[in-house]
Amino acid sequence: MLADMHMHTEYSQDSCAKPDSMAEKSISLGIDAICFTDHIDWDFPEKGLIFDYDPEAYHNEITRVREKYRGRLEVFMGVELGLQPHLAERYRVFLKKYPFDYVIGSIHLINNRDPYYKEAFAEMDDAEAYRSYFEGMLENIKAFRDFDSLGHLDYIVRYGKNRAQDYSYRKFADIIDEILKELIENGKALEVNTAGYRKLGFPNPHPDVIRRYRELGGEMITVGADAHKPSHIGYDFKKVTELLKNCGFSYYTRFRQRKPEFCPI
Repeated sequence: MLADMHMHTEYSQDSCAKPDSMAEKSISLGIDAICFTDHIDWDFPEKGLIFDYDPEAYHNEITRVREKYRGRLEVFMGVELGLQPHLAERYRVFLKKYPFDYVIGSIHLINNRDPYYKEAFAEMDDAEAYRSYFEGMLENIKAFRDFDSLGHLDYIVRYGKNRAQDYSYRKFADIIDEILKELIENGKALEVNTAGYRKLGFPNPHPDVIRRYRELGGEMITVGADAHKPSHIGYDFKKVTELLKNCGFSYYTRFRQRKPEFCPI
């Protein structure tokens, strides 16, 4: 089964899951490799939400889990960074200090608001908000390139007033192509995030975006369920295998010590 390269535990404020429970569930599903990617999202603007943790304690805990399940499950240590341009240098310094295997770069804000809250859409329709989000994403990945894979590219569509009704690759092809070309030119992977199946009926990004990434020369695809509890681990991974084949991929990518490994589908 595909490695699940995106999951969260109690080290993320939006999860209560114990690392051991995530590991045990992964083993029961027949997954042979996972990566813990808890949130670092500094300067998060929503009150009461602090996406940060003690990296030394995190490293020690993931090391403990890795040793406990050695031989039954391969455990990687990752991080999901919430990108904002002014944090670029601070993130670069942070990543030099700790031995992460894998870094996801994600954009969780639009105009300094979390789209999870409807106020983010108060002064824009969905199409305007989606374009603003993609423009911010392009700005972010130009400002900060020390990540391995771009997380859930069209994440914002999960929270639009009408969700996918005003969204398609074709409608935003100009700006999405710029994002994809930036990834490819800088050797970055594109994540297939299966949480989208639960929320939208398709993964993030939409299959048309994945196909376009391949058409433009993109070669690295990572896969993650973005699980915040054990029941979401490996969500709809069986669909992903066929999807990737249909988009022109014969392998997917996982990362070890920030280096890509290509795994046959």
